[in-house]
Amino acid sequence: MEILMILFTLLGGITLSAQSSVQGTLSRKAGTIETTFLTMLTGLVFLTIIIIFFGQGDVLGILSAPVWQLSAAFLGTGFLLLSVIAVPRIGVIAANVAIISGQLGISVIIDHFGWFDSLVIPLDWKRLVALLFMMIAVYFIYKGNKRSDLEAHT
Repeated sequence: MEILMILFTLLGGITLSAQSSVQGTLSRKAGTIETTFLTMLTGLVFLTIIIIFFGQGDVLGILSAPVWQLSAAFLGTGFLLLSVIAVPRIGVIAANVAIISGQLGISVIIDHFGWFDSLVIPLDWKRLVALLFMMIAVYFIYKGNKRSDLEAHT
């Protein structure tokens, strides 16, 4: 079952990169906010249908959730909007490596402090070195994109 979850996650990463690229292109024609709106609207329709036919949870449970948990909806929308802004300007790989670096950075902090009922996993030098390497990767990928862009325009 764990292998299946890894494959699902891998497929999720593939779709995320494809989505970023397509949305970046669409945003040039339709606008950044409009592209984000289309994505959210499509998600709403798609998930409403799935909930109607396959849902087993309690949608009204959202009304009794703590406010801080509801912030996830705004965080997801913010992520999507920011990625639609970034991809056409810095490229898919630079945006996705930066996204992953941001995710890992905040994940280390969340784990270290045990926020949101997560496991407490102390920050150590190995994690700090890993984060440093991710930031170095972002830098080199971004610089490589800039150089490629300059070469393409000369």
